[in-house]
Amino acid sequence: MAKKAKTVFMCSECGNEYPSWQGQCSYCGSWNTIIEHKVKDFEEPALDSRRRTGTGGGRPVKLGSVGTADYARIDSGIGELNRVLGGGIVLGSLVLISGEPGIGKSTIIAQAANSIAEKYGCVLYVSGEESEEQVKLRADRICGSISDNLLIYPETNIENILAVCEDEKPCFLIVDSIQTMYSEEVDSVAGSITQIRACSNLLIKFAKTNNVPVFIVAHVTKSGELAGPKTIEHMVDCVLSFSGERDRDLRILRSFKNRFGTTDEIGAFRMGPDGMTEVPDLSGSLIENSENDEGSVVSAVYEGSRPVFFEIQALVTRANVGFARRTAIGINQNRLNMILAVLEKKAGISLLDYDVYINVVGGMNTNSTATDLAAALAIYSSFKGKASSRRIVAVGEIGLTGQLRSVSNADKIIQEAVRLGYEAVILPDRNAKQSSDSKIKIIGAANISDAIRAYIQ
Repeated sequence: MAKKAKTVFMCSECGNEYPSWQGQCSYCGSWNTIIEHKVKDFEEPALDSRRRTGTGGGRPVKLGSVGTADYARIDSGIGELNRVLGGGIVLGSLVLISGEPGIGKSTIIAQAANSIAEKYGCVLYVSGEESEEQVKLRADRICGSISDNLLIYPETNIENILAVCEDEKPCFLIVDSIQTMYSEEVDSVAGSITQIRACSNLLIKFAKTNNVPVFIVAHVTKSGELAGPKTIEHMVDCVLSFSGERDRDLRILRSFKNRFGTTDEIGAFRMGPDGMTEVPDLSGSLIENSENDEGSVVSAVYEGSRPVFFEIQALVTRANVGFARRTAIGINQNRLNMILAVLEKKAGISLLDYDVYINVVGGMNTNSTATDLAAALAIYSSFKGKASSRRIVAVGEIGLTGQLRSVSNADKIIQEAVRLGYEAVILPDRNAKQSSDSKIKIIGAANISDAIRAYIQ
């Protein structure tokens, strides 16, 4: 059927299409991101009986009568990666993994590829950015013994890649990275919106048709968001993100989307000379200071299927010049401002002329409100120059009225506190009444004032 070329205008941030150029994208609000693209499209058929009569295709069925089956999974050989994916890699799934350069995306994928090749058979590693020698040097360093079933293919043409897949019949496909791939059917450069969309569609078709799991590596922008159109996140089955500080060895793998499992799980790794090493005891690795220093309070959040403990440190100093500074690392800036307002209104401490710095030790970023209480106690401790005489864990959400609101999975957090050797846990009253553990002292607090009194005892 004859093809015709047409011109569309797409936003380079979100991928939204427009019939003509305009300065601002009305969907995502970005300025000067709408670019002209030429795409090829098929002509519409003159007659389409299915559209006219509606008799073609499938028929609606009762949802209760639809049969279900367990998704077959394969073991990646990396326990933390399996945990984040929900128990393993689902056959026929398309997984997108993103992160900053040098964070360890290619490293963990190479380790998983070698492990899968040893257990299940042929694995094809498509490298669009590195040569065979570069990939081989990394594999020698992190894998040691390389499986004969692991194939490397430096190519950026998606049609050539799929042709090789038809010949080799891999059980696992890796594309590193999607921004370097291009299709001959699309008249635009590699990395453009239309190219990423077209290549992703072809990979999805290959994965679903042949029941082969596919891993796609993607770049991120300077702000940490996925580079390219946001539509690619809707197309894939799982979206994984690597985070961590470049000057620290701890790496956190988090799932932002997972059609086959929960999005609450996180995986912990340490980057070493031999590649990624799993960190099963994340709480123990994040807490290094066993002394009760002023301005330091331990808190916990429940991530997926395990509680994670970490230390929150605060420093309150008098502001010498200009306005007082408020700096938060690992905690939302707006949450910090709210906590400071509640401390001033309900606890009677004025921090108007004081700089406040707060940090989550270990490079963790937490968006949970369960850390509010620990942050408030750390600020109070630094301001007053007082520290608790006991090893205490503080968990709770602070409301604008100063009341403490309950948190989920408090019992499991208490059990982990017992394992780590803490003496007491400060919880909201509701959680404290529902919890009973004779091995640790459970202190219930109705508001921020009660929690402060319990902390400094």
